[in-house]
Amino acid sequence: MNKLFFTGRVAAAPVLSNHGDSKVTKFTLISNEYAGRDEGSGEAKERQVRIQFTAFGSRGEAIARNVLKGDQLIVEAKLSNNDFTDGEGVERYGYNFAVDNFEFGAPGELKRAQLARRQE
Repeated sequence: MNKLFFTGRVAAAPVLSNHGDSKVTKFTLISNEYAGRDEGSGEAKERQVRIQFTAFGSRGEAIARNVLKGDQLIVEAKLSNNDFTDGEGVERYGYNFAVDNFEFGAPGELKRAQLARRQE
């Protein structure tokens, strides 16, 4: 079994959709990580890592209902195949990072503003 643990900020509002009887939420997390030192200046460099995740059922609904752009999520996911045959009969190969579990992290700027308005 494969497991991925990833902490990042939500790039845009999660998108909840219905596929038959199933609810599916897609969202992208962004995290900055160390990428070495600049050869000229010696300053630390960073690169952004972006991963799109898919959450099903009640997990996906909870994420779609409660998460805004910029909020932090801590995600436990597994990698699974997402292979299909397109409309022209061509076999397409892909993958999904399917959410097994998650925790809400620090609120982003939009969530902090929303919470402040509620306290007024």
